[in-house]
Amino acid sequence: MDLYLTGYRSIPTIGWLFLLQVIAAYVLAVAVLVAAHRLAAPAAAAAAAGAAGAAGAAGAAFALGTLGGYLLSLKVGLFGFTEVRTTSGIVAGIIDVAAFAALATTLVTALATAPLIATPAGRDPVRRRVRAVAATAAVSVVALVLLGVAVATPKAAPVTPVTSGSQVLKARPIGGTEVLTNTRGLTLYSFAPDTPSRSACYGSCAAYWPPVPGNASAGPGVTGAIGSIKRTNGSTQATYDGHPLYTYIGDTAPGQDGGNNLNLNGGLWRDVPVAAAG
Repeated sequence: MDLYLTGYRSIPTIGWLFLLQVIAAYVLAVAVLVAAHRLAAPAAAAAAAGAAGAAGAAGAAFALGTLGGYLLSLKVGLFGFTEVRTTSGIVAGIIDVAAFAALATTLVTALATAPLIATPAGRDPVRRRVRAVAATAAVSVVALVLLGVAVATPKAAPVTPVTSGSQVLKARPIGGTEVLTNTRGLTLYSFAPDTPSRSACYGSCAAYWPPVPGNASAGPGVTGAIGSIKRTNGSTQATYDGHPLYTYIGDTAPGQDGGNNLNLNGGLWRDVPVAAAG
């Protein structure tokens, strides 16, 4: 929910899927608790076991589905959006695996020990339980391996060579205001913690907010001063009236400003207004 409120809601398709995921998670959590409470009542053990089975299976599948969505967005991209590898994302992936293992194991244990549950002739309930737990462990190990592979080799962002004059900054109307955009028409942003000579956005911050290369020039409607600063890795970054410039990975087409007024990565992000020429 925090990710949705602080930025992901502005990303097409991914945004509302985040909200749907939050709602589904709470619904499943309540269902699991209710089913577990009913399972504790011997008088309705058979019906309760069925409800517990459905709730537990849905919760386990939800955990694996959440992990699958993360791995797809990290490794190949999902709905046009490529996720950035972060420590919190890796931790969340491990929690997804743990949730699956806990729900699946608890489900197997509950169904195997619930009273009034008939066991088919010739079937050893203890052996069936051991096999189910072993299968759960195997799936969990495979999920952890896939998570490790995905975070070790995430999809690389496409690299566009920057040549002399290729970054032409322009003014574009968005929401009734002329704002600064790059050559592709994508909205540019400033970061509140920055200074005219230093960027405060590195690591995962720079992955979500790619710096604009310093090789930039003024295009139509741009009347402010364009300059550049040197980043710690030796590259240069464009500035406008003393503000280091960035794009936002949530913006995928001209006219979008999903990064405006977001408080992420340690500070506030805002688009850069410019005065129209003439």
